[in-house]
Amino acid sequence: MELFRDAARGCQTHSPLNATLLRAAADDLAAGGVTTKVMAGSELDRGGTVPGLRFAGSVHRLVLEGKAPGLAKHYPTVGGHLERDRLWADAEPVLDEHADMLRAMIRANAVQTNEPARSAALYGGLLVAAERAAEHAGRELPFPVRLLEIGASGGLNLRPHRFGYRLDDGTSFGDDESPVQFDLSWSGRPRADLATPLTVADRAACDMNPVDVTTEDGRKHLSSFVWPDQVDRYQRLQGAIDLAQADPVPVHRAEGSEWLRTQLAKDATGMVTVVWHSVVWQYAPPRERARGRAVVAAAAAEATEDAPLALLVFEPRRGNDPADPYHFDLLLRLWPAGISLHLGTGVGHGDPFTWDERHWV
Repeated sequence: MELFRDAARGCQTHSPLNATLLRAAADDLAAGGVTTKVMAGSELDRGGTVPGLRFAGSVHRLVLEGKAPGLAKHYPTVGGHLERDRLWADAEPVLDEHADMLRAMIRANAVQTNEPARSAALYGGLLVAAERAAEHAGRELPFPVRLLEIGASGGLNLRPHRFGYRLDDGTSFGDDESPVQFDLSWSGRPRADLATPLTVADRAACDMNPVDVTTEDGRKHLSSFVWPDQVDRYQRLQGAIDLAQADPVPVHRAEGSEWLRTQLAKDATGMVTVVWHSVVWQYAPPRERARGRAVVAAAAAEATEDAPLALLVFEPRRGNDPADPYHFDLLLRLWPAGISLHLGTGVGHGDPFTWDERHWV
């Protein structure tokens, strides 16, 4: 119940629909209503698995699949408009009718937003990593990047160089012919040359529950976790999935630490290897986090000027604003240069973003 209320607070600013649904569902849980049947078997789930968002995403999927026409009128992703006073009254019979299906989805699903707009911050972070590694090695040109993503979901952020980005001052970078273009709300700029194209020489990824975006099931799965008020974000996701189908990169089903150990053992001379993860660390059990840190530390000790290693992460931290309790920091470590930087802060979906480079302890 409290996890639902916590998820509602996290949605309040950016998804009034999910916030309204989750508050009502929390009240229903307290009263022993139909939500208790839907959530049966998930009562002891860790907070990091975000059961409230799994619940909201599963309800959204019913709407996207046309199985909840009476509820669809509230969902902008299918042309609806939220009526807060009517939402729960229209949701409750849907929960009752589809309780078994929802319970199965909630128990099987992990939250997988796989937000492509995070690629904008990733792009800037990769430029910084490639340039600083080159400076430390005495190279004139930035290193090409070898990108390794942990918790990649459907792998939509493996193509930062294939998206186009526009800033409000008219600056553009990335691929200006890409079918996916982002109009960014940036404050400041990364301390890197945006005019220098990012070179991604190699890409690989893993996930414990990879999503095959070449299938309709995979598309619906990722789409269901987009907050339904955010139509622009929903449409961007569809474009990013289309691009992923045209430029496929397999996402391997594997535990992150062991997969990463294998990848980091491969020769990557002449490239900067960047280990990347975004909004995934909270879902990893503590033991797996410790293993992942140990793998990176061992690889960092072996990094050379000709084969540098970077860790680039975009993960949540709890802030002080009750209405918007989390902020998301973009952090970079680089070896053997010994560089450790806080690059900036944004929202979970990647934009808006504030670049604010400073030392990260």
